[in-house]
Parts: sequence; C-alpha cells; structure tokens
Amino acid sequence: MKLLYKNTKRIIRFLIIIILSFLNSCQSDNELDIQTNFPFEVVVMPVPKEITNGQTVEIRLSIEPTGHYKETEYKLRYFQFDGEGILQYNQEDPYIPNDLYDLPTKQFRLYYTSNSSVSQSFDVWISDQFGNEKQISFQFNHRDNHNNSNR
Repeated sequence: MKLLYKNTKRIIRFLIIIILSFLNSCQSDNELDIQTNFPFEVVVMPVPKEITNGQTVEIRLSIEPTGHYKETEYKLRYFQFDGEGILQYNQEDPYIPNDLYDLPTKQFRLYYTSNSSVSQSFDVWISDQFGNEKQISFQFNHRDNHNNSNR
C-alpha cells in the first residue's frame, strides 16, 4: 500500500508540473507574431540595346516578394548619369531624378524616351518601407536613324 501511495504521489506531482508548464507557456506570449518585412526581387523583361533620339522604349517590371504583407508600399526613384531622356509611368508626368514616387502595383511599365544623340544610362531603385531596396541599371546605345546605305 505504501508503494502505491508513493507512485500515486509521484504521478500527481508529474501531472502538476506538466499542467503548470502548459499554463506558463500559454500565458507568456499572448500576441501573435506577424511577419511584415519580406525581401523582394525585381524582374525586368528584355529591352532593346539601341535607341534613337526621340524613340520611346517600354520597360516591363515585376516586383516579386518572398512573402506577402498586404500593407507593403513600394517606391521608385531614378537617376540618369549618361545622355538625356525622360522616364515616366504610363501617361503620368515624367519622373524627376532622385525624387521618390509611389508604385501602385507590383507589375508595371515604365516608358523611357530618348532626348539624346549619345549613349544613355540610368539606374532605377525600387524600395519598400522596411529598408529593402533593389537597383536596376539600364543602358541604351545610340542608334543613328539615318539610312547609311547610300555610298
């Protein structure tokens, strides 16, 4: 009988420890941890390598995050360091270099219009509010639009 009493006592202590451990783990953190910061990649469809003065080139881009957080906001800025041209989103006003612009969607098209008779280069930076940023570089060689076959 003494042995049964000792074993019952041990089982009760063991159950009390398990119950207390469970209750302690449930009370320690009542907040749900939601991940909001997801790094992303930017996919760019191929663009021409050459451009003439006055020609407009369509640039298709897609932001592909590693996860989904509904309230992530993406912004764009650009800087042209060779040649001259205009970069714009759809039919909106041209972008001003180094200003930040909201991107309303993850898939979008930019339009670059050459205003130069030399090669042109510019960088586009896409960032989110969590400090993630990607740089995409574009370079267009100037193509003379005159026909040089009359020699």
